[in-house]
Amino acid sequence: MAGVTQGFKKELDIVGVGYRAELKGRQVTFALGYSHPIVLDVPEGIDVTVEKQTHVTVTGIDRQKVGQVAADIRAMRKPDPYKQKGVRYTGEVLKKKAGKTGAK
Repeated sequence: MAGVTQGFKKELDIVGVGYRAELKGRQVTFALGYSHPIVLDVPEGIDVTVEKQTHVTVTGIDRQKVGQVAADIRAMRKPDPYKQKGVRYTGEVLKKKAGKTGAK
């Protein structure tokens, strides 16, 4: 019974200049390069902790809910294959793409 004894955990990293997360009560505020901050209300039964403004940990006993909240956070700014910026799962390996080169 993994959910009951130790719970489930998903960790996300925020990569990018000026990209950060901040926890205020039951709300997490994200600054992800948009013109406005994004506010996420944390659902019941889910705990979100923010370390160093760029590392977010989602924990809870419901595996589906933990994964859904983590996926929602990641969907706010998906990892960019060109600049490697965005929200990614800890340990997620991105394929780096080469940008277009100028005409000769």
